[in-house]
Amino acid sequence: MEKIIVVCGPTATGKSDYAVELAKKINGEIISADSRQVYKGLDVGSGKITKKEMKGVPHHLLDVANPKTVFSVTQYKRLAEKVIKDIFKKGKTPIICGGTGFYIDAVIYDQDFPKVKPSKTLRKQLEKFSVEELSKKLQKLDPERFETVDIKNRVRIIRAIEIATELGSVPKIKRTKKYDVEWIYLDFPDDVLKQRIHDRLFKRMRKGMVKEVENLHSNKMSWKRLEDLGLEYRYLALYLQEKLTRQEMLSELEKSIWQYAKRQRTWFKKYAK
Repeated sequence: MEKIIVVCGPTATGKSDYAVELAKKINGEIISADSRQVYKGLDVGSGKITKKEMKGVPHHLLDVANPKTVFSVTQYKRLAEKVIKDIFKKGKTPIICGGTGFYIDAVIYDQDFPKVKPSKTLRKQLEKFSVEELSKKLQKLDPERFETVDIKNRVRIIRAIEIATELGSVPKIKRTKKYDVEWIYLDFPDDVLKQRIHDRLFKRMRKGMVKEVENLHSNKMSWKRLEDLGLEYRYLALYLQEKLTRQEMLSELEKSIWQYAKRQRTWFKKYAK
């Protein structure tokens, strides 16, 4: 059975650096599993690895989508499966690295995604609600999906509500025999991880995260779309629209990143045995 390695864990745990060193040791290539790093131009805010940091190791599924349009997990699964086949043909080991559990599970498990067509009527109704109100609706409909979804990402919440409304809940994923998966879970104690999140946030601010969002908006990316991308892009968009002060933006963003890290733990710890 062909072997895949998955390097996963909460944000700010050094997954990218770890995967690069591992790939150099075992002759591997890296497949990014990050729902925002797939987009072109979302570099600083998403923490996208640089060419220098790659150290010559091939990376895949970075910059494969236009940020103005939504990139689905089905699209990710299709591209990732093709890349995996190509890596195996070269006699190398695929290393999936990232913090988007939904993407990772889509590739390593044999799952047909729910055939729930977008409902224009339902979406129009849901657009009237705030992200917080949508999160509460999802929590009532599907508590398990609520625990793992990015509760600041309007697009993902609405899609989860759409599926849960028709099917009752997002279907459980069954294990496939397709790959022999080795899980490498990275994490730190709460106090250490909180500090790493803090340090990384301010490092990104110094690297020009605000300017990046300004440029995206200048290139005709709507404030709504930026907010829908969640976390850094959401709060920086609110700040640039003067809906939050700089201090409010930094404080609320840091809290949201920590909440996201805890949801990532919930998703990945089932594999970290």
